[in-house]
Amino acid sequence: MEYLLDDIARIVKGNFLKRSNPVVQTLLTDSRSFVDSETSLFFALKGHRQDGHSFLEDLYRRGVRNFVISQPVSNFEALSEANFIQVNDTLKALQMLAAWHRKQFSVPVIAITGSNGKTVVKEWLYQLMEKDRHIVRSPKSYNSQLGVPLSVWNMNDTHDLAIFEAGISKVREMEHLKDIIQPTIGVFTNIGDAHQSNFIDYKHKISEKLKLFADCEVLIYSKDHSLIDSQISSSPIFEDTHLFTWSKKFPADLFITEINKQDSVTHIKAKYKQQTIHISIPFSDDASIENAIHCWAVMLIIYQQEDFQERFMQLSQVAMRLELKEGLNGCTIINDAYNSDTGSLSIALDFLNQQHQHTQKTLIISDILQSGKDEAGLYKTVADLIHSKKINRIIAIGDSISRNGYFFKDPISFYHSTDDFLSKWNKNDFKNEAILLKGSRAFEFEKISVALQHKLHTTVLEINLNAIIHNLNHFRALLKPATKIMAMVKAFSYGSGTYEIANVLQYHKVDYLGVAFVDEGVSLRQAGITIPIMVMNPDAQAFETMIEYHLEPEIYSLAILEDFYQSVLRFSMENYPIHLKLESGMNRLGFNEDDLPALTAKLSGMKSITVRSVFSHLAASDEERLDDFTNLQFERFDAMCNSLSSSIIRPFMRHILNSSGIERFPEHQHEMVRLGIGLYGISNDQTAGLMNVSRLKTRISQLKKVPKNETVGYGRKGVLTHDSLIGIIPVGYSDGLDRRLSNGLGRVMVNGMLVPIVGNVCMDMCMVDLSDCPAQEGDEVIIFGEEYPITEMANILETIPYEIMTSISKRVKRVYLME
Repeated sequence: MEYLLDDIARIVKGNFLKRSNPVVQTLLTDSRSFVDSETSLFFALKGHRQDGHSFLEDLYRRGVRNFVISQPVSNFEALSEANFIQVNDTLKALQMLAAWHRKQFSVPVIAITGSNGKTVVKEWLYQLMEKDRHIVRSPKSYNSQLGVPLSVWNMNDTHDLAIFEAGISKVREMEHLKDIIQPTIGVFTNIGDAHQSNFIDYKHKISEKLKLFADCEVLIYSKDHSLIDSQISSSPIFEDTHLFTWSKKFPADLFITEINKQDSVTHIKAKYKQQTIHISIPFSDDASIENAIHCWAVMLIIYQQEDFQERFMQLSQVAMRLELKEGLNGCTIINDAYNSDTGSLSIALDFLNQQHQHTQKTLIISDILQSGKDEAGLYKTVADLIHSKKINRIIAIGDSISRNGYFFKDPISFYHSTDDFLSKWNKNDFKNEAILLKGSRAFEFEKISVALQHKLHTTVLEINLNAIIHNLNHFRALLKPATKIMAMVKAFSYGSGTYEIANVLQYHKVDYLGVAFVDEGVSLRQAGITIPIMVMNPDAQAFETMIEYHLEPEIYSLAILEDFYQSVLRFSMENYPIHLKLESGMNRLGFNEDDLPALTAKLSGMKSITVRSVFSHLAASDEERLDDFTNLQFERFDAMCNSLSSSIIRPFMRHILNSSGIERFPEHQHEMVRLGIGLYGISNDQTAGLMNVSRLKTRISQLKKVPKNETVGYGRKGVLTHDSLIGIIPVGYSDGLDRRLSNGLGRVMVNGMLVPIVGNVCMDMCMVDLSDCPAQEGDEVIIFGEEYPITEMANILETIPYEIMTSISKRVKRVYLME
């Protein structure tokens, strides 16, 4: 939706200092990120540490022409093409604009608040309804005074439902969010410790949160939270509101009669309108059960029906923002030093316990600030939680937690401060363990993170695990419920890592993993990966190792079939699974059609092995011009499978579709598909909605002013045609930056601008021309990522993204992010 700038000035009641009257589509609050400068409006927000007004000149140089300000501009004449709307408070102006925008729509709007579960409930509602609703929702956990208006601004005429989170940290904040969201349906998840120090007590905090729902048509909550129930029941502002309640203890609209946990699945029964209804969810923790019931209640309100069984069983995990990276001495570091309360601690400890590559689990924890609880009660709760999660070792930092150390069991050690810990620690104290850093921001646990990490190379490959999950779910949505997925993690998971990716995929219940070589599969088994793994290039010399680690081979010739069968006999194994590779047109590995009689004859005498699957490889599923050949491959594969099925007694799975095949040829799903590059965000379908997974970044090491006619780099190839500002960045061809990107062919992104590489790419560094780019030493440099897609670099190099991704050196530190 578009607004003219003078209309916005009227909406926010500002003084319009006008040079033109452009259309505005995008709202900016962060000077580091924008897409279209011509249609952007920057709000110069004032914070505790930074003032948006100080970035006006920089944004103007980068093409932004429209600004909302709260103080006079000293160099107004120099910004000769800029338009300014001057207001008293830029944040309030942003909120006023979002509230006006919200009023232009009459669709149902769901607002969610509470101490925990807001983001999960929002994301699960989206998952439950996305198939038949066009939903706008808060990105990530945008639930603040700033995040909510930015979320609401995303509403447009195509949406028929909105879902927004709302969070507060002090009094009188919720009134602003209520005016912006204007919800029709409210969900109050629960009440907890977060930001409690800013409220008198829980009742006070509940009363502040309830202001969000003052004009709601429906309010959903659990009567089992007695304080919430009593506040709502006694409040006159809800006399005309439909209160939809659920409970496990008391009479309610949705009365939970049974919760049955079976491994990782929970079956929930309830009474609703005198009928017994039920759902099942693929989770068994208490938080997920509560979140699912909240969602169930919303679904009953919106759909006016009871059967959502299939939808709930397809729910997938919603991850928090965690940072996982390789530590020293074989350790894995999980950095969650972003917030600290008992709710997020529980979630972080669960993530710690998912790191199956280590048996030893260590927690480094700081004082929990602003909980609002008395110290003894708080740390007894914390101690009980930690002990319930079976953590092997605790390192406690802070005076408060140290004073209450008697609640914790050994082994535990205490330190007054982060600096105290760092002055006494010994790197040999940490070996082959998973270490969770859970600290309040004030404790600066990033110092500990730096000390414990293995690689200090400035160049980093960030891998967004949430994007992996999103992309997995995208492809799952294209498949029939019974179709299995083999996720390809060969070649270091396309450069993204080994067990880190496999752990996520295993947690999200892929059916198989595919690797190229035996040693890749062995590494995954040693890291605690237990799901089936197929090895696509097995070596006869490693067959006994394969069997020892329960790896399943691709069999592509009679000779390798015989060799593997003999290895199975030596181990006295029965029904060992194998996977037959058929040649349908790639002309690489695989049995030809005329090999099948000999193959079936041989298999008939091999009682110790069983054919688990039969598959083939598409040569050009991503190229429409070659669809005739792709269809020929399908015909050949189907014919060969039919021939085998008439001779092989036991049924077997078939799979031929790769990532692009899943998107373009859904009729050939068979029993399984192989998901590879699509999992990592690469697709020829630009409308697929895949998320970028990898971001290669570094920082400027040094800036140099170099005069015209001088040269830069080896061979004096970089001849300067003007006086230049040259930036040296620590990434070279030994890190995976292709040397063909030398001499202006390649570009990197600095502060939102693409700048050329100057001279030859060196082994460990390269040089870029920053003459037209505002930059300082230490500024971030994006080699590729969401801002500058890897596909663009691949196009320049006339190659494919696979090659670039798998070329990133292992000396480049991998950092894994979870939202």
